[in-house]
Amino acid sequence: MESSKAVDSGSSRRQVTRQKLYEAAVTLIAEQGFSATTVDEIAERAGVAKGTVYYNFASKSVLFEELLRHGVRLLTASLRKAAEKTAQEGGSKVDALDAMIRAGLVFIDRYPAFTQLYVAELWRTNRAWQSTLMVVRQEAVAVVEGVLRDGVANGELSDEIDVPLTAAALVGMVLVAALDWQAFQPERSLDDVHAALSRLLQGRVSGNR
Repeated sequence: MESSKAVDSGSSRRQVTRQKLYEAAVTLIAEQGFSATTVDEIAERAGVAKGTVYYNFASKSVLFEELLRHGVRLLTASLRKAAEKTAQEGGSKVDALDAMIRAGLVFIDRYPAFTQLYVAELWRTNRAWQSTLMVVRQEAVAVVEGVLRDGVANGELSDEIDVPLTAAALVGMVLVAALDWQAFQPERSLDDVHAALSRLLQGRVSGNR
């Protein structure tokens, strides 16, 4: 039992350390770019020794790849939780999509630097982590696809909907609208932005007028 507790404690400490490194890396890279950010700076910002960075990640590139994977999976979990909660409360599939939009906005509001990096990296084609980024992106989009497919199957949504493209469009809409909100319309509240996107969802996906 003591051995098991020691392993659990060590694992917990490593998770805390990795979280510090993620937060330091995402902030620095958002401020000055990937190439200009050094491992020394990441370690200093995280408050750890340089060797700790290499103990947890083989290189700066591996750290950034894991950062992207970690962040997008947090977003995916938020979307899934919103959809599941709506289903448990007896809501419709459009309600679930609306809840996912809000969950996405909450995530982006909480992690703006990560979101900026993620969107920027989606457009790059020469990165070592491009294939990983595509995989985790699809995991997030797949959650939305699942809700759309269920809505089509139960007759709530039109069977003319292009599910993969609509799912990608909804995720992209939230990302771009949220970044525009933070950069150019910061005086708006999260509720304001959600209400605007909700009306767009109701009119375009559900077919309401």
